[in-house]
Amino acid sequence: MAKFDKLAVMQKIAEAPMVPVFYHKDAQVACSVVKACYDGGVRAFEFTNRGDFAHEVFAQVVKFAAAECPEMAIGVGSVVEPATAALYMQLGACFVVGPLFNAEVARTCNRRGVPYTPGCGTVSEVGAAQEVGCDLCKVFPGDVLGPKFVKGLLAPMPWSKLMVTGGVEPTEENLTAWFKAGVFCVGMGSKLFPKDRVAAGDWQYVTDKCREALTIIEKAK
Repeated sequence: MAKFDKLAVMQKIAEAPMVPVFYHKDAQVACSVVKACYDGGVRAFEFTNRGDFAHEVFAQVVKFAAAECPEMAIGVGSVVEPATAALYMQLGACFVVGPLFNAEVARTCNRRGVPYTPGCGTVSEVGAAQEVGCDLCKVFPGDVLGPKFVKGLLAPMPWSKLMVTGGVEPTEENLTAWFKAGVFCVGMGSKLFPKDRVAAGDWQYVTDKCREALTIIEKAK
């Protein structure tokens, strides 16, 4: 069961509109990163379904967060079919994110009241996702589509809530461009978690970067 319902998850993302995107095969490392992000003000965290036995790591992360990061909504990313979505929801996923749009995933998530954010690369895909109940759509890959795509889509479809992932950096120039274009939130991966910092266990760096990014976003909104 998801710890937080759809309304609560959307509210958390609205208040802290940066969702870290991370995967690591070591559950201890993943838990440390979640805590570092939580200490930096993050309230929604996407663990990506990338490696073998990723769901086992995810299960440990969810249990850790429940105890150590009580207000953090833990979601799953890189989901492309309904069976995977169901597996992760059974393990406590509060939201489901994908690189593509799959209407069957939307139906599976809707049955549990869990928000599904599909990856969309066209205006028509965003419209199709909205028709099956996707309140938040992911503009992906962001570095290919760019802020102009967001601005252009919102002109005729101003009700759309968009998250951009890919090409997002924790810099004032980058984040300001996305939020001025009108995104609801951003997803950020490797720029928050440089491999050398993770390998060194420099969790304070992650906390500081999260806090810095959220401060920039608050100014840009």
